[in-house]
Amino acid sequence: MVYTTALLFGNPGLLDLSEEESVLEMIGKYFLQLTSPGRGTSSARRGSVESCDERDNSPVAQMDAGVEQEQRVLQQAVTRHIELCLTEAKASTLLCQVLLLPHHMTARVGQDVVRSSADEPCGLRGASIKVYVEGKEGLKPVGSFSIDPSVTPTFELSVILRADKSYGWPALKHIFESDKVLKLRPEYRLVKRKLYSSASPVIHDFY
Repeated sequence: MVYTTALLFGNPGLLDLSEEESVLEMIGKYFLQLTSPGRGTSSARRGSVESCDERDNSPVAQMDAGVEQEQRVLQQAVTRHIELCLTEAKASTLLCQVLLLPHHMTARVGQDVVRSSADEPCGLRGASIKVYVEGKEGLKPVGSFSIDPSVTPTFELSVILRADKSYGWPALKHIFESDKVLKLRPEYRLVKRKLYSSASPVIHDFY
């Protein structure tokens, strides 16, 4: 409080005695107003630094909060779409009965997909997203989706998940045949390719 007050009424560290007395007098008047009756302030919190609980309700702060909320909604939408693609491809493309995923993996992928789309003109809504699983036999397409089908895609984003070729979870081998259980690794790759452009694809690997 001392340093902040000095900033308000003069240069900190450069106050002479008369200025310092004036500052102290003004501080005293300020706290006298705080403790005067009729201000509706709790006596336990008067003059307390912790009692200053001001929220930033400026338009900029509200805009930032709105953007963060939108990012969370988009991330959740991407996560749901990826999980749906994997679920539908389990029997038809991946040929497995059980699909094992690392903890929170699809949420991480969703977050990185949203971030990779941030610099695009339409953001994630301009993305055509394709999901693949890379295994012993190469890449297998497991699904594709767009967050907003009404928007013409301006770029393609490929999500490449990787199968654990050394699979070994003995607990499930007693229940299912080993070739019916597929386990994905935590690592994955995002390949971003701009449509209607000759620019080279951008590859990001995540571990």
